[in-house]
Amino acid sequence: MEKFVIVGVGATGRAVATALKGREAEVILVSRSGGGADLPGTRVARGDAADAQFLAQVAAGATAIFNCANPPYNKWLTDWPPVAASLLEAATRSGSVLTTLSNLYAYGPPTAPMTPHDPLVSTLPKAQIRATMWRDALAAHERGDLRATEVRASDFIGHGSQSIFERALPQVAKGRTATVYGDVDQLHSWTYTGDVGRTLVAAATTEAAWGRPWHAVTNEPATTRSVLSDMASALGAPSPKVRSLPNGLLKAIGFVSPLIGELPKVAYQFERPFVIDDHETRTLLGLEPTPWSEVIADAVGR
Repeated sequence: MEKFVIVGVGATGRAVATALKGREAEVILVSRSGGGADLPGTRVARGDAADAQFLAQVAAGATAIFNCANPPYNKWLTDWPPVAASLLEAATRSGSVLTTLSNLYAYGPPTAPMTPHDPLVSTLPKAQIRATMWRDALAAHERGDLRATEVRASDFIGHGSQSIFERALPQVAKGRTATVYGDVDQLHSWTYTGDVGRTLVAAATTEAAWGRPWHAVTNEPATTRSVLSDMASALGAPSPKVRSLPNGLLKAIGFVSPLIGELPKVAYQFERPFVIDDHETRTLLGLEPTPWSEVIADAVGR
């Protein structure tokens, strides 16, 4: 029987567990809080993923380890390195495929649709953390120490994803002005959490996918304004008015909210077209994105 270990039980970790349904497999969720017990067909191993001995014991004999951990964004520089080192050791000792969920930050400001072959050139410290994690995993893969792959997703959409849309949803549902950030009329790729889970499973279980990064299969890009309009339509609410918070106000809020304070550093993602190319995921892994109407229905809880 196959065995899969999912580190992190947020929206993407849960999406992986859902994507594994129907397989004859043991599915273990690693969580410090013990969360995830509500997911059928899984069991929870409560502990810290940064504890290499604990994680190696949990992952013994595993087919794949899915890294869906999500440290607080303002703590990446301190929280990611020990978790990454623990995951590398667990994958090396267990012989499992280390399958990491990552993002697009390391590419830096794009000038064209981003591909998984683009260089990781961002100089932002948090982006460099993610780039280093992939380079270390790839180096270990190329040495033959382990097998590794990585799936990079754009900003999430979907129930429980903690996206900008979830924060705006109460205003949209009440017909009020929705407050977001960035240029609300720029094209942007929004990756559905369910499609993240399916892409991670495909990459982990397809030998040809190992040793390289992939982009999560993603619907065609859409503006923030149009997505909010689609959500309003699904809720039977009027198309919302949308306003954007200026960077100056974001910086001011950042003095009391470290997470919000990080946003101006990556403001380019919402001030110019931010689009990914998932062509290889579709053609080589055989995936298609979930129909947009279903994505919207899930995002609004319908």
